[in-house]
Amino acid sequence: MTAPPPIPQTEPAGGDTLSERAAALIERDIVAGVLPPGSRLGIVELARRYEIGPTPVREGLSRLVSRGLIVGIGQRGFRVAEVSREDLIDITRMRTMVEKEALLLAMQNGGDSWEAGIIAALHQMRRYIQRMQSEFREGAPEFDRLHKAFHTALLQACGSPRLLAAHSDLYDQAYRYRRVMMRSFDDGGGFIREHEALADLVLARDATAQARLEAHLRSTISIVYPPSKGT
Repeated sequence: MTAPPPIPQTEPAGGDTLSERAAALIERDIVAGVLPPGSRLGIVELARRYEIGPTPVREGLSRLVSRGLIVGIGQRGFRVAEVSREDLIDITRMRTMVEKEALLLAMQNGGDSWEAGIIAALHQMRRYIQRMQSEFREGAPEFDRLHKAFHTALLQACGSPRLLAAHSDLYDQAYRYRRVMMRSFDDGGGFIREHEALADLVLARDATAQARLEAHLRSTISIVYPPSKGT
């Protein structure tokens, strides 16, 4: 039997230890949809594909259980968490609670460097979309990085490492749905205008910024699971 081919890698994964590197590689490919929902995660196969020993791979998988991206199946190993509308609603509910609080704190505490970070992140996203034009799509590694960086920049001055960590985890859990369930945008211009409007409210410390953020986050549900006709 021939060995399975390596999983396509989009960018180097970080990690100070082999188990952290294994976790980062597996997480990246789950979020990217390379490892699809419900798929079995064999220790030996993953070790071969990522060229990392079985023990660090097992430790890396255990790390990802707490992040909600994989589930343990008793003594039989691990599998990628399934996707469902109900789960996305739950993720979005938690993400909204975390990010609204973090945004409020950031608007209260943020200074010039925080504002500059938001403006820079938005500019980089805009330039990317302009450069890609009709080829702009969900799932491109550079776009994924820029999109998450923008949302993190909004909250960066909240002063709470735990809120930022929760944001990162929930962002990845929600973003996995976008990557798995949809592949492209109809209008890159509309996408960037939505983010510009959100950034403008945040930078102005506008009282409606939290509500705008909540609507923005909840839009993922209708994008991934469009309402049925007649409902």
